[in-house]
Amino acid sequence: MGEEEEERWNPKKQTLIDEISDKMINGDLLTKIQAAREIRSMIRNRNSSVKLRVKFAAAGVIQPLVLLLCSGHHDAREASLLALLNLASRNDRNKEQIVTCGAIPPLVKLLRFQNADDLRELATAAILTLSASPPNKPPIAASGAIPLLVQILSCGSVQGRVDAVTALHNLSTSKEPPTIVLDANAVPPLINLLKECKKYSKFADKTTALIEIIAKSQEGRTAITNAKDGILTLVETIEDGSLVSTEHAVGALLALCLSSRSKYRELILKEGAIPGLLRLTVDGTHESRFKARTLLDLLRESLPEKRPSSSVLEKMVREIAARVDVSEKTEKIVLQDMVERSKKGSSEVML
Repeated sequence: MGEEEEERWNPKKQTLIDEISDKMINGDLLTKIQAAREIRSMIRNRNSSVKLRVKFAAAGVIQPLVLLLCSGHHDAREASLLALLNLASRNDRNKEQIVTCGAIPPLVKLLRFQNADDLRELATAAILTLSASPPNKPPIAASGAIPLLVQILSCGSVQGRVDAVTALHNLSTSKEPPTIVLDANAVPPLINLLKECKKYSKFADKTTALIEIIAKSQEGRTAITNAKDGILTLVETIEDGSLVSTEHAVGALLALCLSSRSKYRELILKEGAIPGLLRLTVDGTHESRFKARTLLDLLRESLPEKRPSSSVLEKMVREIAARVDVSEKTEKIVLQDMVERSKKGSSEVML
């Protein structure tokens, strides 16, 4: 909190916080609903919102808000969700306290709602917000929320689907068990979302990261192949995506080809993957360059048992380049790179 905000803080604000918190803790249902709305309104509309989050949490409103979330009253749930979302925003301590107070089970219950889309969308936003804090990721992952978030990818509103992707991505980055397992049913909606968004956007980064995770399972690979324009969408992402989304997209295609070269090689070639892969060997991240080179090796007509000579490598690169329109400079860079890698010997890709 800056000095200017500190100067604006005064005892009247503290008195108001105390009054609202008392209503939240000790009031009847209607009084609690009104108090929850006042908490949200104060945090949303004041420049001192950073300190207000701290002050309200210190006054003990989080536990009664979580209890209000368990109410069967629609307005109570909505008011509680909105207040908790505002308390959690930009405050990791509040995020963690909300989970500690037991918010995850009622939020998961709300994710199941088919006849209250507004509450389900708010619950998705709440899971997204809470999942941004590392300590919250394992309990959310273990709560049963993941398959419900996957369902929202198909049937939620636009905002709900965006929030579900971001929440799933947050959970996938957890360094603590349990590791999330994504159902192959997530593939069609993820492919559709990737088609619709800008390939270089942060959203595309998260979507392709989830697709790469799913590509590690046989069911996931089959779902990518069967999805309308599944492989093509990944190829287009390699061509037009950011450094992050291209790395994930080539990782997904490589997972396919490594699992069964004979099954996936022609499918990938048919969608015109070579130009993007060649460019990626020059312009990608260290990881994506390695994955692109490995995939190019797998897409060749044959795999030599012995390390190829420089003349064979040159012929190989020219054969690949002949398929597509690439510059002579790119061709030379790719050739030089393949010669260097051949000298060092090949290595396996860990997926």
